[in-house]
Amino acid sequence: MKYLYLAMNGAAQAMLAQQNNANNLANISTVGFKASLDHFQSRALYGPGFDDRVYVSAEAAGADLSPGAITTTGRDLDVAISGDGWFAVQANDGGTAYSRRGDLRIDSTGLLMNGANQIMLGEGGPITIPQFESLEIGRDGTISVRASGQSANSLVTVDRILLVAPPAQQMYRGEDGLFRTRDGIDAVADASVSLTSGAVEASNVNAVDAMVRMMDYARYFEHQVKLMEMASENDAASAQLMRMSG
Repeated sequence: MKYLYLAMNGAAQAMLAQQNNANNLANISTVGFKASLDHFQSRALYGPGFDDRVYVSAEAAGADLSPGAITTTGRDLDVAISGDGWFAVQANDGGTAYSRRGDLRIDSTGLLMNGANQIMLGEGGPITIPQFESLEIGRDGTISVRASGQSANSLVTVDRILLVAPPAQQMYRGEDGLFRTRDGIDAVADASVSLTSGAVEASNVNAVDAMVRMMDYARYFEHQVKLMEMASENDAASAQLMRMSG
């Protein structure tokens, strides 16, 4: 029966939407995370006879790029973007991608990385930090260090974090969770992007909204399962009537 197929598809789409929502909830504490958006869309069901039925499809609607709350940490290597903008990072394929994650660290080789182990890029490529006694990151992304044994005012600029601000509509999230430009062209440095030192941007996932969505998707799934059970019961009743009439 057609409505058995429609109910089965509805249950499957509810599960897909629930998975997306669960991923948002799982990243509620991830620094700089942007919530995924989705929606249900009605589509015509084509086939023999009249096109009198539609089925539902869970469609990705991109990401919510609104900024998360800024949380003060007091840590020298933590930075948050104030307003619009992105950090440039090196993706696993070696290309350039973009993130809002500013919980930075320095690995054993001196490479500057974020909390997801992605290499931070400067205006000349991967950023390498030499041995230092103190480090400062300016509002414009300039990284300055004071070497061991040097006076307090002996700061030396070693690099500048590549900060970009392409239009939001040009950005999309890849399967690796990083953002890229839709035209594939690397964004250029933008001096209008500024940082807040000693702070990080929290995830912009709304926990209450995500929990409400979880309950809605669960109820929708249960409703579709009940429809499938009704289809099975109707089929059994029809078969019994045919046997009796035979």
